[in-house]
Amino acid sequence: MQISPRVLENTHVRLDPLTEAHREALRPLAQEAEIWALTSLRGDGEHFDDWFDLMLANTLSGTQISHCVTDLKTGQPVGHTALLSIVPEHARLEIGWTWYGAQARGTKINPACKHLLMERAFACGAERVELKTHHRNLRSQAAMTKMGATREGTLRRHLKCWTGEWRDTVWFSVLREEWPRVKAGLEARLNA
Repeated sequence: MQISPRVLENTHVRLDPLTEAHREALRPLAQEAEIWALTSLRGDGEHFDDWFDLMLANTLSGTQISHCVTDLKTGQPVGHTALLSIVPEHARLEIGWTWYGAQARGTKINPACKHLLMERAFACGAERVELKTHHRNLRSQAAMTKMGATREGTLRRHLKCWTGEWRDTVWFSVLREEWPRVKAGLEARLNA
């Protein structure tokens, strides 16, 4: 599996590999406390620059590919998503660090992003795409289930959140042979 940063686009969203030019566009969107309530790192307020610097450094080092998400209907940035935990020798990676401003939640933005990211991952040779979330993030778990990902289980007391709370991590995945079914479901949602 070989994957590198590139612009990904469909009729709903454009995913631009993260650069310094995206910092100020994402800053106001990241100020919603709800976005960071269940994360291991905080990215609102005074914490935004540290969070952004980490996403940018990981992208520049090749350990992840962060994206600024733009809604093509409005032409405005609406959030962030990434390909991370990239393990070429085992042909797997994770989709994560996904968050959207309030105006983008519950729209076609998330399924459009997942479609692009999974299409890219499997086209580049992935055998497995992983997704994970906080055990209390029921919205995220519902989205992964609706997408058709397989719920694999829960790692108990897996991560410590910035709040000091321990997170149980709920894991989902999509395998290469499952991608056609998941893809068809995402496309049906996007075309509805």
